[in-house]
Amino acid sequence: MKGLTAFLGILGKDMRMYYLKPPNISWGLIFPVAWAGMFLVRSGRALEEVMSILPGIVTVSILFGTTSMLAVTVTFEKKNASFDRLLLAPLPLEIIMLAKTSGAILFGVANGLVPLLIASIITSLPGISWGLLLAGSLLTAVSSTFLGLFVAVAVSEVFEAQTFSNFLRFPMIFLCGLFIPVSSLPVFLRPLSYILPATWGADLLRRSVTGSGAFETMAALVILASMSLLLYAFSLRNIRRKWIT
Repeated sequence: MKGLTAFLGILGKDMRMYYLKPPNISWGLIFPVAWAGMFLVRSGRALEEVMSILPGIVTVSILFGTTSMLAVTVTFEKKNASFDRLLLAPLPLEIIMLAKTSGAILFGVANGLVPLLIASIITSLPGISWGLLLAGSLLTAVSSTFLGLFVAVAVSEVFEAQTFSNFLRFPMIFLCGLFIPVSSLPVFLRPLSYILPATWGADLLRRSVTGSGAFETMAALVILASMSLLLYAFSLRNIRRKWIT
């Protein structure tokens, strides 16, 4: 019970200080709206085209929303020593970091809902598997958040975290099957695609929206969850090595 109270306290503090600030809310809305508008409005009301690009837009919105916000919160607090004070609390590091990342996960899932809302206005969305869509969105947000945590722990400045994140994020747009199928990539690039979490998240979202995907649903769920756990474990290891002395 004490751990849950502390978890909710840290999460609530981050939501008030970072995620629920008007500039962050507006940025969180503008980015997915811009992405959705650029692709969906251009496609008109052609249902097949909207359904084919919607999973990629949702994935990009989640990816950028989670990694951008987490790079700011974790790196900024570490630089200003407020994170050091948090480490003095009698709580396991695992609970502290889960609480610090939960806000970014929720922010990412909310970002992913914006393109879905816009698409529902443009055209009907028949045949969507909402359960799989929710699971895919949540796991994509978790894996993207832990990827952002891994980056944030590796640097010391906010601008370094953002630069390093962009170095990973923009190639992922082209390598993860968001808009270009992985099968269409050169053979030597495909192994790189398979080790990127967004590849598996985008495939889950595509299967939930269009009913077809490149990978088996259960395999994609297990692999994406495993990648999330590995990124989280590596991040905790680096925190203990670099931030706790």
